Amino acid sequence: MKKVSFAEFGGPDVLHLIEAEEPRAGPGQVRIAVRAAGVNPFDWRVREGQILAAHPVELPAGVGQDASGVVDEVGEGVDGVEIGDPVFGEGASTYAEFAVLSAWARMPEGLTFEEAAGYPSVVETALRIIHQVGVRSGQTLLVSGASGGVGSAVLQIARDRGITVIGTAGAANQDYLRGLGAFATTYGEGWVERVRQLGRVDAALDLAGSGVIRELVELTGDPQKVISIADLAAPELGVRFSGVAGSMPDALIETVGLISRGRLHIPVEKSYTLAEAAAAHIDSRAGHTRGRRVVVV
Repeated sequence: MKKVSFAEFGGPDVLHLIEAEEPRAGPGQVRIAVRAAGVNPFDWRVREGQILAAHPVELPAGVGQDASGVVDEVGEGVDGVEIGDPVFGEGASTYAEFAVLSAWARMPEGLTFEEAAGYPSVVETALRIIHQVGVRSGQTLLVSGASGGVGSAVLQIARDRGITVIGTAGAANQDYLRGLGAFATTYGEGWVERVRQLGRVDAALDLAGSGVIRELVELTGDPQKVISIADLAAPELGVRFSGVAGSMPDALIETVGLISRGRLHIPVEKSYTLAEAAAAHIDSRAGHTRGRRVVVV
């Protein structure tokens, strides 16, 4: 089978499309014929060797953790799923023709494989950080860097829970944020005052790592009401960095429910082939995404 792999840490040029042995589904796992794989910042951070302490990597290594596809092998002890079922979920080395998933759910009706691949990690992250920051119905949540996958999920989940949301993004994405129910404003000079004009901020999330932690603490008045998923230096200012995932099976159940109720939709901004994995990483690292990027197999 074809698989994207890297044998050394480094830039996108270390990614290569190779021939590899097909993985097998172990106990508690399923194997899928991959139709699409989600492109996440986690993927290029692993490739660069940024997060080895939390996620040890044995080289050569595959790339990717989110995927959608058709079940073609069921591991020991697995029930409730059959060969031929369309599923989406989380596994390992998902930029490949076949991949093993350790957490999965049946795809909701009306969702394409391309769309489904973009949901697992971003929705798990969104659910986790909304819970960790402690924002409640009737309060206001500020989301810095709100137009990407996690931001898109945060805005919609927060609105579904009765939370007012303010989102910052580039000028081109203002209407997109408003379409997700947020009060929108641009980042850049004067952004703190623009946020203040939109109302009180009870909690804030840093999704872009653009050096705004001090301002988010200033706006909320409490570093404990700010969480970052992108700025590793956040703890130096008393702000929590959230980088350890919670329960993916629980997140997938909630994802299916939100999608089925019409309360969550994350558009696919751009698709890439397996051979274009390096370009996908370059674009993901550059940011300014509206929704999700995926690799189509």
